[in-house]
Amino acid sequence: QPVPQAGLENADITAAGDACKGFLNYQEAGFVAPQLVQTMPSAQAGAVIVATPANHSVPSSAPKPANDKPSSKASEDGGAASGPSKTTSATLLLQCPDTKGVVAALSQLLYGFGCNIVSSDQFTDTDTNMFFQRIEFDFSDLIIGPGNTSVLERAIAELARRFEMKWTVSYQSKRKRLALLVSKLDHCLYDLLIRHKSGELFCDIPIIISNHPDLKHIADMFGVPFRHLPLAGRDKKEQEAEIEAVLAEHDIDTIILARYMQIFTPEFCNRHWAHTINIHHSFLPAFEGAKPYHRAHERGVKIIGATAHYATSELDAGPIIDQHTARITHRDSVHDMIRKGRDLERLVLARAVRWHLDDRILVFNNKTVVFED
Repeated sequence: QPVPQAGLENADITAAGDACKGFLNYQEAGFVAPQLVQTMPSAQAGAVIVATPANHSVPSSAPKPANDKPSSKASEDGGAASGPSKTTSATLLLQCPDTKGVVAALSQLLYGFGCNIVSSDQFTDTDTNMFFQRIEFDFSDLIIGPGNTSVLERAIAELARRFEMKWTVSYQSKRKRLALLVSKLDHCLYDLLIRHKSGELFCDIPIIISNHPDLKHIADMFGVPFRHLPLAGRDKKEQEAEIEAVLAEHDIDTIILARYMQIFTPEFCNRHWAHTINIHHSFLPAFEGAKPYHRAHERGVKIIGATAHYATSELDAGPIIDQHTARITHRDSVHDMIRKGRDLERLVLARAVRWHLDDRILVFNNKTVVFED
């Protein structure tokens, strides 16, 4: 269960969660009765929050929204703060078997708690009978105070059990923290750091990790700490343990392989695949290995591309997030193909990273549902 937040004791949260059950029973019927009244204990001694669908009230002493990393503050890596400044915005991602009433139940639950749905997108896969949805909502008028989102999460969890639903909720006040892993190629690293500096990527980038020292000058240019963890002549699991220690040290929740030219062990992939994004050219498996553009040029290919995907233990076969292609003609040299390929890699990786940061991706059966912006 989510850790209780400021303003409510454990007993208060339990009572508030129990008080939600009557409301959830109305949801199952597909409507909310106008006379429905909820009472939930507040942080004030002896005070009770009374709410109806038409009238939500919160004690004036309700706690302020928690915000450990406010977006108005510069990033820890020296980059400019980016993204919206709202601290009471959240995104709910969910997937469950398709059935009647899911959308109504979620909408009514959020409404009953005083939340305002800002945007909603959904998709039903008729082949698997699975339902997917992304809801962005504002909780500034949460009836128990915007600092007590754990109670809302408890109600969502109760609803999720009824619909066999997998779900996550993320808060805009807590930015994701990225580690960029690189080797010697610099085009994706430059692109991500520039996009972050200009405010396109809403995240913190506190560390760059590499198995070579070659790109340290780029990290220095952007004021991001650089950690060189060499692999040559060493056991791969030992180096991966060092990587994980750095990830833990910097509280990293997303790994970006910005042309990191090493293959992780299956054990590392199994622990991190759901938050590790890789980018590569789209010649695989036809031209795998060294100098793929040279061999593609010799073959006379007419299309080149790039693929961004989650990095599972099956090499370059994880759930695909984004792909893009470019036309090639007989006039294109190997140099032209490499240039066009790197342009594609920059674009595709940046889109995949942005969609991940914005919580727009759901994974199911090694495929993704991407609610594009």
